[in-house]
Amino acid sequence: MHPLDLAGLAFYFILLIVIGYLSSRRVKTSDDFAVAGNRITWPILFATLAASFLGGGASMGRAGKSFTDGYVFMFVAASFPIATVLTGLYVAPKLKRYVGAHTVGDVMAHHYGAPSRLFTGLFSMIYCIGILGAQALAIGTVFNAILGVEVSTGILLGMAVVLLYSTLGGMWAVIQTDVLQFLMLALFVPLTLLIGVQQVGGAEALIERLPEAHFSIMGDYSVGLFVSLFIAYLLGETLVPPYTQRALAAPDARNAKWGYSLAGGFGFLFYFCTATIGLVALVLFPDISPDRALPELVRTALPVGITGLVLAALLAVVMSTADSYLNSSAVVFVRDIYQSFIDPDVDERKRLWIERGVNLGIGIGAVLFALYATSIIDALLLSYALWAPTVLIPFVAAVVWDLNCKRAALAAMLAGALVTIVWKWGPVDLQALTGLTALIAGVLTNIVVFVGVYRLARVPIPGAALGEER
Repeated sequence: MHPLDLAGLAFYFILLIVIGYLSSRRVKTSDDFAVAGNRITWPILFATLAASFLGGGASMGRAGKSFTDGYVFMFVAASFPIATVLTGLYVAPKLKRYVGAHTVGDVMAHHYGAPSRLFTGLFSMIYCIGILGAQALAIGTVFNAILGVEVSTGILLGMAVVLLYSTLGGMWAVIQTDVLQFLMLALFVPLTLLIGVQQVGGAEALIERLPEAHFSIMGDYSVGLFVSLFIAYLLGETLVPPYTQRALAAPDARNAKWGYSLAGGFGFLFYFCTATIGLVALVLFPDISPDRALPELVRTALPVGITGLVLAALLAVVMSTADSYLNSSAVVFVRDIYQSFIDPDVDERKRLWIERGVNLGIGIGAVLFALYATSIIDALLLSYALWAPTVLIPFVAAVVWDLNCKRAALAAMLAGALVTIVWKWGPVDLQALTGLTALIAGVLTNIVVFVGVYRLARVPIPGAALGEER
């Protein structure tokens, strides 16, 4: 890489560390670390939420899948921005009813009691560490493609910077760096696409040089595969801890609604850009590994001076998601597990330092996960199977319909988790036998158990008040 590009990349890393240091001076309480003092208005919420969910999977992962499968994967993954827009319109505004809430567990405890908080916290942490591992792997892939360093070395270098500024500055640092990273990805990812299309010879030349199936809605996917992946992306990241935390950080329902909905709308444009970049890379570099499609185009097609900036933007895309999940998992542990079940009387200063320590420890765990993950998309899909079948359905039921059945929530979470584990890792290949993925089987189980137990729990008990739970 040209020294000018290396200088631009180094400047970006230094800027992130400076932001973390300056933000640390504003973090005086756990509220500052967790939800930035509830002062995130809709333009900032839009930028930080978009930067958070448009990470390694949405950039390199989707470019890589489009490289191999065509636009069909873009249509499949479009279910996530659809879910985000719907969440912004109908769920996010209602989250502002929970005054003082920091986490999904706070809301679950309000409706379903302490045991539901505990299991929500555990499932949230496992999920966040898995997604963090996918982002760490994406960081290592960027460094490997651009600088030629080992993927493991890239993971360690990139995550060290993320750990430093997120541990120091908490949500304040995460949001400020997210806004910077959003501006970079909104400018440089479309710029990379335009330059890449010119390298191919224009849009018409791109279409002529690719298989026709790469431009169809279904591609080579069967109906079953298309539907299962569509549902996975529809439910897999909906209202996960970092995104719920963003809505809770808004000052009111209006800001939560607009910030969330606009971020979902931006996702459609971003997915089109990264998917088309995957097609351009297939024409220019047909023999590379799919996950390298986007970074390889950055490395070879862009002129000196721009390469370093676009590399910084590419890292920004990934790091903005990594820092969000890192901060959220630390807050979840302290709020939903430590303070609720270990030391309820912990003082504010100690809680803040525990959050910082857990932030550091979870980041190290995510790095270890990344070193053993096979691909970015595989790591994401594995993590998705741990959220939707457990927490999502009871959480939405609580927020939207104000349900309060403790037994139904706890039974649904445990049943969904058990079925998902058996489906995915059991001795029999149940997916091949039934055609249902572990995520779909787990979600269906969760819904059936929640509705069934809820209806039974509302049956009057002789000698008890009408509607009292069994």
